[in-house]
Amino acid sequence: MTEPAFNFSTLEPDAILDALWDSGIRVESGLTALNSYENRVYQFSDEDKQRFVVKFYRPQRWSAAQILEEHRFACDLNNDEVPVAAPLTLNNNTLLTHNGFMFAVFPSMGGRQYETDNLDQLEWVGRFLGRLHQSAGKSAFQERPKIGLQEYIYEPQQHLKQCELIPKNLRFSFTAALERLIVTLEKCWHTQWQPLRLHGDCHPGNILWRDGPLFVDLDDARTGPAIQDLWMLVSGDKQEQRLQWEIMLEAYQEFCEFDVHELTLIESLRAMRMVYYLAWVARRWQDPAFPGSFPWMTQEDFWHRQIALFTEQERLLREPPVRMIPCF
Repeated sequence: MTEPAFNFSTLEPDAILDALWDSGIRVESGLTALNSYENRVYQFSDEDKQRFVVKFYRPQRWSAAQILEEHRFACDLNNDEVPVAAPLTLNNNTLLTHNGFMFAVFPSMGGRQYETDNLDQLEWVGRFLGRLHQSAGKSAFQERPKIGLQEYIYEPQQHLKQCELIPKNLRFSFTAALERLIVTLEKCWHTQWQPLRLHGDCHPGNILWRDGPLFVDLDDARTGPAIQDLWMLVSGDKQEQRLQWEIMLEAYQEFCEFDVHELTLIESLRAMRMVYYLAWVARRWQDPAFPGSFPWMTQEDFWHRQIALFTEQERLLREPPVRMIPCF
C-alpha cells in the first residue's frame, strides 16, 4: 500500500525564488538541488555572494509545531556551541510558508566527508556526541515522536503486507520472515532507558568534517535512547566494532554518562531501521523521485535478499550483545 499520491511538481524554480524573495533573500545564483528524497533541498548564493541552503518540507509529514521544535533543538545546540546546522531567523521566524509549503533557510556549511575508517575522527565524533547529548538533556521534546515499535515496526508491517512491489510468488516467504523477525524483536526490545532528545538519524552521511565534526539534518529528531545516535557509526567485524565502541564511548563519557545497558538495543534498533526504511520507500512510491532512485525495488532478486536479511537479523537478535571492557 502507498500513501496518497503527492509530489513536489508545483514547487517550480519560480515558486522557490518567490518564496526566498518574500523572506528577504535576493537570489543571485541558480538553484543547485542537493541529495534529499524526503524533502526538497537547494543550495544558492545571494546578491552578497553568501551561500545558503533552503529546505522545503514534505507536506503532511511533520506539523508546524514539530518542525519548530526541531528548529529550537538546533538553536539550543548552537547556543551550547555544539556544531550543528541551525535555521536562520527570517521575518522573525525560522519556519516560513509559501503556496502551501513550509520551508526554512540555513547557512551553507561545507566540509569534507566524514571518514568512517578514521579512528581519530571517530574519537572526535564520540566527544561531540557527548556534548550534543549533554545539551539535549537540558530539555525534552513535547511534539516530536518517541522511538518505539508502533512507528518503526507495526505501522511499516501493515504497509508492507499490502505492498504491490513485492512479487506475488514471494509474498508468503517475505511476510513469514518479517513476522519471525518481529516476534524475536518483541522479546529483545525494552524501554528501560533514559528518554533523550536525539539527532535521530546520525549516520556517517549526516556528518561533515571541518577541523572537527559538523552534524547536519535534524529532520528525524525525536525522543529515544542515547545509543540511537551512536550505533550507526560502528561497522566491521566483532573485533573492529568492539574497538570502535571503546574509542567512541571513552570520548563520549568525557561529557555525558552512558548507560552500558543500552548496548543491548543495538540489533533491535538495526532491525527497526531495516523494516522502517523498506516501508518508507514503498509509501513514497507515488513520488516520481522514488522509482528512478530505487529501481531495484521492482526486481525479484531484491526481495529475495530482503528475506535473507530479515532471517539473518533475526539470528543476530538472538546473539549476546556486544561487550565492552570492564571500565564500561
